[in-house]
Amino acid sequence: MADRPVDGRVDADSGVAALFRTQRLSMVRLALLLVDDLSSAEDVVQDAFANLHRRWHALTSDDAAVSYLRTSVVNGARSALRKRQTVRNYLRTVDEPPPGAPADAPVLVADEQRVVLEAIRQLPDRQREVIVLRYWGDLAEAEIAATLGISVGSVKSSASRGRDAIAALLADLDRGES
Repeated sequence: MADRPVDGRVDADSGVAALFRTQRLSMVRLALLLVDDLSSAEDVVQDAFANLHRRWHALTSDDAAVSYLRTSVVNGARSALRKRQTVRNYLRTVDEPPPGAPADAPVLVADEQRVVLEAIRQLPDRQREVIVLRYWGDLAEAEIAATLGISVGSVKSSASRGRDAIAALLADLDRGES
């Protein structure tokens, strides 16, 4: 992060700019796994950095800033999904086909990864968030609990249920392809 002055504080502009350089890509990837839309993911991350800038004075360390940013991205992704669902509920027509995947999706992700990502997308929100933070974000259970505002026990049970659901979905796919 940016060099800290003698009193240990970095101004918000310098601190957020340094974090932006080091954390933006990983935060966009996190948001993308949660909202499944690059444009929305980038908006969520942009809002998270703007919120971080406003709250900079209250954060005591670089780790606290990254944790705040991660939590803000998860909460922003939740909000984006709620808004998206509300719009779909009001605008849905009976014969409307679901939105398609981007044309370059097959190039971006290998077949095996696409299958696993599709299984993750089918999980309930809490399980998906825990699985993404645990296995993509490589966070410990306590960090996930703090990020999501839930207990460590809830993290453990959500992770277990999520892993079981993914395994069942993948097993169903294997049986269907045989």
